[in-house]
Amino acid sequence: MDNEKLSSLIRDVPDFPKPGISYKDITTLLKEPSALKSAIGAMVKPFLNDKIELVVGIESRGFILGAPIAIELGWGFVPMRKPGKLPAEKLSQEYDLEYGSDSIEIHADAISAGQKVLLVDDVLATGGTLAASCQLLDKLEAEIVGISVLAELGFLQGRKKLPDCRFETVIDY
Repeated sequence: MDNEKLSSLIRDVPDFPKPGISYKDITTLLKEPSALKSAIGAMVKPFLNDKIELVVGIESRGFILGAPIAIELGWGFVPMRKPGKLPAEKLSQEYDLEYGSDSIEIHADAISAGQKVLLVDDVLATGGTLAASCQLLDKLEAEIVGISVLAELGFLQGRKKLPDCRFETVIDY
């Protein structure tokens, strides 16, 4: 399935989560088995020849996309979660959203220094969540091989907030 078809399966939800925001809802793509399979394939393809050890998925849609990538390639999976969801010792990083602020957490023992990781999320908007995730991975001394997202809202220029590392997207709005 080509990227244009995948893009057509993502719906816009106006004024969510607040007025003026047009939310890219991927649930309409996820319910189509062939589209989900194509999206996963397209997200992982650029990294097939890299020696990655772990996929780090950002809550919550990064879990949906990251776990199958990890399974497909025989890599481990590490969740990055919203506050208060992880039971053991954790590290936390605050960040700004286009509609507020939040923080993200990871278990302190989730990644060993030098482990090669692929960071996965559904959409890059303003870059706050992914930038905070990269900061957490840096604290753990992980080697970020790349970042893979299903869709990028390029007009918001979120990529500028990310560290200088490989970034791949399937759909660019």
